[in-house]
Amino acid sequence: MAKTAKFDRQEVINKATNLYWKKGFHATSMRNLQDEIDMRPGSIYSAFNSKEGLFKEVLRNYTNIGLTQIEALRNMFDTPIEVLKAFVKAQVIDTQTNAPNGVCMLAKTIGELTSENQELIDVTKDCLNEILLEFTTLIKEAQAQGIIDSTKDAEELASYVQIQITGLRTFAKVNNNEALLHRKIDDIFNNYPFA
Repeated sequence: MAKTAKFDRQEVINKATNLYWKKGFHATSMRNLQDEIDMRPGSIYSAFNSKEGLFKEVLRNYTNIGLTQIEALRNMFDTPIEVLKAFVKAQVIDTQTNAPNGVCMLAKTIGELTSENQELIDVTKDCLNEILLEFTTLIKEAQAQGIIDSTKDAEELASYVQIQITGLRTFAKVNNNEALLHRKIDDIFNNYPFA
């Protein structure tokens, strides 16, 4: 008879997400994982195959959190641009106080890993591209509604937003001024290349 897992997989992944986000992949030891998720290394390997296997699930979880947030914002705001702006504000402003690290976990991972971890880099790039695709979809919807000039390249605008989030999160770590951050985010959508 096969043994059944005696842990809540999603709870473990959520705890590991917070730990990896705070410390990064390389700085997170098996001992850190063991203490945080309350599993012995053998159980971690049995459930996730490796530290890398758990990290892949963490990256998927982090990406799903972002995609779910976008979907929730779609139900709260009337236009795709309001959704996108609200998402940027949540990523830049809210992460200052209610996230393990004010930097995007995906951007942090890309910055941390080397070619020795190419598989994890590829997974991270795929996750970033999923978010980028959602941004592109919102921008195309805004173009269809006449909110954004339809001659502008939606993918380029989406990339611009993704780059701005990364920069603004860094800016927010050294400029703890919420009103200023709101203005900077509004400027993204009120000026070039959107205007």
